[in-house]
Amino acid sequence: MSTTHPSTADTSQKTMKGILWMLFMTLCFVMVNVLVKYVGNGLPVLESAFLRFLLGLVFLIPALGAVRQVRFTPRLWKLTFSRALFHALAMTCWFYAMTRIPMGEVTSLNFMNPIYITIGAVVMFGEKIALPRITALIVAFLGGLVILRPGFREIDPGHLSMMLSAMAFAGSYLIANRLVKELPSSVVVFLMSVTVPIVIAPFALLHWETPTLHELILLFLTAAFATLGHYAMTRAFACAPQSLLQPVAFTQLIWSVSFGYLLFGESVDPYVLLGGAMIIGAVSFITWREARKKARA
Repeated sequence: MSTTHPSTADTSQKTMKGILWMLFMTLCFVMVNVLVKYVGNGLPVLESAFLRFLLGLVFLIPALGAVRQVRFTPRLWKLTFSRALFHALAMTCWFYAMTRIPMGEVTSLNFMNPIYITIGAVVMFGEKIALPRITALIVAFLGGLVILRPGFREIDPGHLSMMLSAMAFAGSYLIANRLVKELPSSVVVFLMSVTVPIVIAPFALLHWETPTLHELILLFLTAAFATLGHYAMTRAFACAPQSLLQPVAFTQLIWSVSFGYLLFGESVDPYVLLGGAMIIGAVSFITWREARKKARA
């Protein structure tokens, strides 16, 4: 009996598709930032976050069939709403940060998310961490300090909000990682998209302002690009390993700085680029090490 293996040409073609899907993902997520920036202070932050999820529910209709087949237990509901709390906090802080600080700084500070995930896995789940990963965490932390430059410039509330957002996104991801072991990924995304607006709704209604048609269209497009971005990410990971694609994801910083400069007149801060590069290097190293560990297992 002979075993056929994919040719080198087929593997290379699949890898290239993965890279292209990843590039498309970065553009989609940067467009989300651009649209949120355009909405700006036109609506209260909580209302904007609420409407972004509410309008995005239309894209989850195909997942209804999978949701109907799930037998929900109290534990699953507890995990789901715990994740919703983390994600609602993350989204609200992110929307606020987008109204306060340049897109490049938002994107760079958001790159700290995998670092917080690593720390959270150690603190919450007792995962062991070796010296090389600790070194990478220190480099990423220093990269964050280069971006913020405390003592050399005023720290805006938007910076603190974005740091909290990245931490909350990490909490959401860690819980999602537990949920996907018991539920299809489409169901996990559906539950998040339904429960987050439920969590935000009471706070959004306290300071509700009637949105204009233009604002509704922008928030609908925000939801559309976010959905497209997540779809592109899943297609990319189906084509190539994450260790190879992770560096491609960091081109989002280039798009963010470019769009911020061209559309909003934001200056190109070399310290943000340097700090972002330090964080990118640390995250890429951690991703590479994880891939090597899995390959040996």
